[in-house]
Amino acid sequence: MNQITNRQAICDTLLQAAKEDKDIVVTCSDSRGSASLAPFAKQFPEQFIELGIAEQNLVTVSAGLAACGKKVFAASPASFLTTRSYEQAKVDVAYSDTNVTLIGISGGVSYGALGMTHHSCQDIAAFAALPGMRVYLPSDRFQTKKLIESLLADKKPAYIRVSRSATEDVYDETIDFILDRANVLGIGKDVTIITCGELVPFALKAAEQLRADGIDTGVIDMYCIKPLDEAAVLKAALLSKLIVTAEEHSPYGGLGSMVSQLICRKHPMRVITLSLPDGHMVEGTNREIFQYYGLDAEGMTRRIREAFASEAAV
Repeated sequence: MNQITNRQAICDTLLQAAKEDKDIVVTCSDSRGSASLAPFAKQFPEQFIELGIAEQNLVTVSAGLAACGKKVFAASPASFLTTRSYEQAKVDVAYSDTNVTLIGISGGVSYGALGMTHHSCQDIAAFAALPGMRVYLPSDRFQTKKLIESLLADKKPAYIRVSRSATEDVYDETIDFILDRANVLGIGKDVTIITCGELVPFALKAAEQLRADGIDTGVIDMYCIKPLDEAAVLKAALLSKLIVTAEEHSPYGGLGSMVSQLICRKHPMRVITLSLPDGHMVEGTNREIFQYYGLDAEGMTRRIREAFASEAAV
């Protein structure tokens, strides 16, 4: 079982790159420990800035550094980064087109036991709505490494959300990665699940069980929420009988909404969206919350089986 978190993969990748590139700067809002960036701060103190618990300042200072030619990676808990500093992300990063990668750590329901004040289940919708802001939810450490390497090579704003816990490996060192292209792990003749982030391993297990039940099921890892890989979605819509989206997010404005809007415009068909509920949620670990709302492998399998049976009966 993999024990390396995506946030650790971010730190490892930046550590390696910073050995050769002194323009890389990491900023934090009293979160170097929880972001797994303490090793970077220790090894490259001159390329690390601690802003304290001041998310608005974090984003504005990061944008200022980027305007001076620095490649800035700003890390903070997603629940605070995407709400308290929303105006700064809008004006100083997205509108101003600065080379800042905003890293929302412990995203989704990673802080499940702390309740909804610490959840970030609106961040995809909020940040995708910002003109010029890209949104990424990598699924495992290998994809995260490739994503960071790609973002180091360009100069556009981006938001990355990663979980607090380690996710199961989906890929390995040989991962075929192209920025802003989804990883198509299979398109099912019956069902294709389009998902992202920590839910990808669950979707793969659900697809395996559904295939064993006679329902041909594929999975698309849509780590690039914005820009959405429209070609991958439409190909699945053409070849599958049912599209299912699964996300660790509110039912409004996230992956399910984007996929549904695209399919409605280009290839109308039924889309089932699996998400967290709107309103108060139960408290517990993120895995317990996934299980409660049917977003783990067993829950996806059950809900997709029921949806496909309903679709076949139409």
